[in-house]
Amino acid sequence: MPDSLPPARPHLKFTEDGRRMREVLSYARRGSRLGIKEQQAWDAHHEAWVIPDEAVDRPGFALTDWFGREAPLVIEIGSGVGEATAAVAAARPEVNLLALEVWVPGVAAGLARVAEAGATNVRFCSVDAVWFLEHLVPAGGLEELLTFFPDPWPKTRHHKRRLVQPDFVRVAAGRLRDGGLWRLATDWAEYAEQMVAVLDAEPTLSGGVVDRWEGRPVTKFERKGIAAGRAITDLAYRRREAS
Repeated sequence: MPDSLPPARPHLKFTEDGRRMREVLSYARRGSRLGIKEQQAWDAHHEAWVIPDEAVDRPGFALTDWFGREAPLVIEIGSGVGEATAAVAAARPEVNLLALEVWVPGVAAGLARVAEAGATNVRFCSVDAVWFLEHLVPAGGLEELLTFFPDPWPKTRHHKRRLVQPDFVRVAAGRLRDGGLWRLATDWAEYAEQMVAVLDAEPTLSGGVVDRWEGRPVTKFERKGIAAGRAITDLAYRRREAS
């Protein structure tokens, strides 16, 4: 990426008179207190596997520096407690997997799971995923994007906070390489319908509802959805090859 400073991240933007700018975000930050096991995992692995938030603000930031190698890039948005993260990383050691998760206890739990899986190809970061893709991932620089069980924001007045919106889909599609894949899953039928409508409308993508991806483990979010009687919808969209 260029050596110029990227635009300010969400939560760091202020008006000219010093007031924090309010922005529509796809997540709400939760508590950051760590349990005993989470603290142990954080202490053992964060220096090697966590990219500090402030690192992305520096000129010349490059993901390859943090992974220590050039490899196809897979990004997971909202990795939660790292159940899918660890499984995907262990099954695909040839990729660099970046897990974007703003909930710090979830990151710590993910560190433990990745270590248990024996994977070393994961890096975690807690900055806004929309901002990260737009400003730090070059066009065509993404092999695969994973978005499993994003917050459905079920209340109508909150739908504007959903991650899968036309503007973000346009950015994400532009970061995928030709032939690159975007995998999604949700347990909210109405959100699944919106996802299909928005993704179908993006001319650079093709795909739709698919059978459950075997590479995605059953996570606690999926189990909660099933227990509540909700159906799970998997989607896959591929970046069209340039003609």
